[in-house]
Amino acid sequence: MTVRRSFKRLVRARMARTNESYTTARRHVLAQASLNTVASATYAGLLPGYRRFGGGQHHASAALAHALDAVGVRAPHTNEPYTEAMLEKPALCTVDRAGLPWHGLACGEGYADPYDVLVCGLDDEGGEERVLLDDEGVRPWSLPLPEFLAAWAAHRRGRHAMLAVVAPEQPVDLAAAVRDAVATTCAHLTGPVLDNTFDVNFGFSGMRRLAEQLADPRGKTGWAVRFADPRALFAGVRRLHDCLEVEYTGPGATRPLYADFLAEAAGVVDDPAYLEAADLFRRSGDVWSAVAAAALPAGLPALAAYDAMVEERLGLLLDGGPAEEIRAVTSRVDELTDAYAAAPPGEAVLRELLDRLAGLVEQATDLERRAVDVLTG
Repeated sequence: MTVRRSFKRLVRARMARTNESYTTARRHVLAQASLNTVASATYAGLLPGYRRFGGGQHHASAALAHALDAVGVRAPHTNEPYTEAMLEKPALCTVDRAGLPWHGLACGEGYADPYDVLVCGLDDEGGEERVLLDDEGVRPWSLPLPEFLAAWAAHRRGRHAMLAVVAPEQPVDLAAAVRDAVATTCAHLTGPVLDNTFDVNFGFSGMRRLAEQLADPRGKTGWAVRFADPRALFAGVRRLHDCLEVEYTGPGATRPLYADFLAEAAGVVDDPAYLEAADLFRRSGDVWSAVAAAALPAGLPALAAYDAMVEERLGLLLDGGPAEEIRAVTSRVDELTDAYAAAPPGEAVLRELLDRLAGLVEQATDLERRAVDVLTG
């Protein structure tokens, strides 16, 4: 049975076995997806030693873990391949996502931010050179070389950007690297990050602003006024959901993955405070997933239908479904926007939704402040 057809079944089976929420169970199924692929599977042109594809909680960190595994890099504290949690960094070739057909974006719909994919082989059989790419699916995507080169050149700020991964010549001081990474995360949460006026949108400052704007019923920056047009509100809540669960991040705003990192790192640096902070970040991740779920409530049909569409697209991406089918699923967003605009919720329903979102954001922020206090104390 394909991943696409069995994905929800696997998630619900795990829920029944563990009593986890749907979002938590889905995160674990995603994390195991690449580990459950057949390691002996071969593809023409695949680089020697490349064994895993797609899956993982976060697309970039999973790709980097696969790349280091392929060149034989092993974690010094386990002598095993690095886990995804220990490699929470973007890598490899930066492209315009609209140039990757399986993302279902029409020309011109690419995002301004960089999107990284991992080149894992080159197939020149059959008279056509095709690049093999590790990106979301549990098997490699194949793209004609000219199309890949066009996508690689199309992202203006990341034009032809590439990071080659090789085995290190000297042993890695993993404990020092872990402490440095944790210090950087804590500094970025407490600010500043860019050291300019946009910094208020990052870290705890950004979380506080989000909660305030969600709860503000009359201010011009409050969601009730800023997204007074139903079409704008539909776009706002679906992007809130996607950016916490499926885009730019791992499920739960990547907090559960960061909790896994802290739990594994606790043994590396011999610091039990990491375990306490890991528990707080794991709980925060559950709250961020609750924010995402609350943004698409089942009681509002168009938003609930969008949630189902996201799940269907995720299953297609994991399974390597036809690009045309993925594009057809993605294109439904216009139809759902029209449906929502035709019958928007009343003011009382909308106020209840925004207040609930604001309360959850405040709850997640409080948990993360406590975690940073633990790590820096």
